[in-house]
Amino acid sequence: MAQKPSIPKGTRDFSPIEVAKRGYIIDTIKEQFKLFGFQAIETPSFENSETLMGKYGEEGDRLIFKILNSGDYLKKVDDTLYADRDSNKMISKISEKALRYDLTVPFARYVVQHQNEIDFPFKRYQIQPVWRADRPQKGRFREFYQCDADVVGSSSLWQEIDFIKLYDKVFTKLNLKGVTIKINNRKILSGIAQVIGASDKLIDFTVALDKLDKIGEKGVKKEMLNKGINESAIEKVKPLFNFTGTTTEKIEQLKELLSSSEEGTKGVEELEFMLQTIDQVSLETASIDLDVTLARGLNYYTGAIFEVAAPQNVKMGSIGGGGRYDDLTGIFGLKNVSGVGISFGLDRIYLVLEELGLFPKTVALSTKALFINFGDEEALYCFKALQALRNYGIIAELYPDSAKMKKQMNYANKRKVPFVILAGTSEIEKKTFTVKNMELGTQTEMNFDELKALLQ
Repeated sequence: MAQKPSIPKGTRDFSPIEVAKRGYIIDTIKEQFKLFGFQAIETPSFENSETLMGKYGEEGDRLIFKILNSGDYLKKVDDTLYADRDSNKMISKISEKALRYDLTVPFARYVVQHQNEIDFPFKRYQIQPVWRADRPQKGRFREFYQCDADVVGSSSLWQEIDFIKLYDKVFTKLNLKGVTIKINNRKILSGIAQVIGASDKLIDFTVALDKLDKIGEKGVKKEMLNKGINESAIEKVKPLFNFTGTTTEKIEQLKELLSSSEEGTKGVEELEFMLQTIDQVSLETASIDLDVTLARGLNYYTGAIFEVAAPQNVKMGSIGGGGRYDDLTGIFGLKNVSGVGISFGLDRIYLVLEELGLFPKTVALSTKALFINFGDEEALYCFKALQALRNYGIIAELYPDSAKMKKQMNYANKRKVPFVILAGTSEIEKKTFTVKNMELGTQTEMNFDELKALLQ
């Protein structure tokens, strides 16, 4: 007996209705990307390992899917290395490529490789799948799509303002209310690490702090201690664990806390400009929250950072995120090219819209009309009309077999086809069609022009 087929954990098949709903989200995002002046690019699904490794921190590197070299991939491994059974030492010998972890690092590689063809500042968007060897759970998959927009070649904070407006516009178009755009600045986090005497532990500090909403104050303190951050430093950072008040009050607290740090003060100034400007241009749907614990665990962020939280009545992780990276292209040899970008989490946005019932009913509609097949003569008559309707952009089908009427009608019902068209000997003689409205159950005889007008 053949084994039942399956797919790897963390991956999914998508039904026609699911593909239609995903397409609705993608089309909405893409429409706004274009409206805001972004141009589309695409990059390969896998990159050379050296392009990806070392760009996402220790945790990120661990989640990168490595691709075994083709052919005899163990040929380059000597007996001593093989005997050690140490996969970390062996990996460079047996794997030279890896599936992309995100779209930002491949984009940086693209910019450097094509710098002579690009007009800066360069605004690009990219909607493609990425892969992470993560533990699958609700809203977290091993294969998922990212919808990214980035600008490189400008350090202006107006880019950040525009990205906040872009987030707001997309969620407004999706009718997703109650979304919160959390913002912070990595310069502030660097300043805090400097003030508490933990500059040498900046990455460990930010990675631990970023987990506050997941593991709580006690968990964060424990992780910081395990990473070598001492008790006195953790005590100094304690106010961040319960950082409350209005945005203005938070800014004033940060100014006082970071008064001795030039970098931290610069971060506060950047945040203050962004918040004051957004307050003047206003948002339609989203709200802004200054979250000083927001760190985002990617090493390349250097300035403003964003994370989008779903409405509070939905249990879901972030549905978007991004930030400023001052020299990401520098890792590939192109120095002093500042960039900033954001990403939409397609799969999580899908789950949120599904849970809240926000997908329009029209998303599921495909075929507008189904012609019933009574036999070859009737089918030919219907097929000619079918072709004419398609020329007008109307989605229509002919049932392929002259099966029993009940079977054909059941097919139309299951497909949620709104109109069923019948044409027998009588209709052919009169050059008409009998149209059944499947929702109302009514039948009307009409000529082709009337049929076309109805379906349009």
